[in-house]
Amino acid sequence: MNNLWGDSLSSFWSAWIIVITLGTIAISTWLLFANRRTDKTPDAEGNVETTGHAADEIEEYDNPLPKWWFQLFVATVIFSIGYLILYPGLGNFAGVLGWSQESQWEEEVERAEERFTPIFAQYQEVPIPELAKNQEAMQVAERIYQNNCAVCHGSNAQGGYGFPNLTDDDWLYGGEPENILTSLNNGRNGLMPSWQQLGENNIENLTQYVLALSDLEHDEARAEQGESTFMSVCAACHTPQGTGNTSLGAPDLTNDTWLYLAPGQTVADSIRQTLRNGRNGHMPAQAAYIGEERVHLVAAYVYSLRFDD
Repeated sequence: MNNLWGDSLSSFWSAWIIVITLGTIAISTWLLFANRRTDKTPDAEGNVETTGHAADEIEEYDNPLPKWWFQLFVATVIFSIGYLILYPGLGNFAGVLGWSQESQWEEEVERAEERFTPIFAQYQEVPIPELAKNQEAMQVAERIYQNNCAVCHGSNAQGGYGFPNLTDDDWLYGGEPENILTSLNNGRNGLMPSWQQLGENNIENLTQYVLALSDLEHDEARAEQGESTFMSVCAACHTPQGTGNTSLGAPDLTNDTWLYLAPGQTVADSIRQTLRNGRNGHMPAQAAYIGEERVHLVAAYVYSLRFDD
């Protein structure tokens, strides 16, 4: 029943568009010819007909359109009718040429694939460390990165709130070529559970202990109390030393790199927010969108960023 209703509605709007479009052309054409005048001859007294409008004692003549202007209007009418016959524009009528933006896009993609697939296949055979030194390949890779990755990691690849910086040496899942390839091909799903159940007192103690791990200003007494809690609930992922675990994507807590540090927010407040609410990060798999050949190029580009000055 829903399909029948949907088809009927589509037919109605299609007819509506056809009537409005052709009606507009017909009315415009009628107005053009109905108001056409060719007589510019003055009357017996030498007066020329005016519109009755005047400004600063200057009257507006009621002269016809110049012939070339009138013919240009006629040409646009003929062009519009020809266009609507050849191309889509009248509701569901696809035009006698059968053109569509989808088919045009598919043809362009097909031509691009024929042209560039051999190039990408050639690059895929080159190991990432070697490919990262190929300037021509990296120019291509940078464009792929800008089109697909910059929206999250930034055009300069320095990340943002919740999105890792790709230009430093701090890697949640490891920064070797095989790690980067895995991230790009399969995506990543990071989960930090909420520890609200520990209570505000323990959360504050943990916050101070994490600050101590990073050699940041902290409350020593509370940090000492938080150590035992850290060993009980955090060390399994972040290791007893707090240095993180790349196999789990657990960040290193001993450096001064904070993925969820908002502008104007203190590190302590960011840690408290993480402990209270948890975090849930998602890196979508890219192979399904851009193909493994382009993933290989982007992996080499990301790998090369650490060597840039």
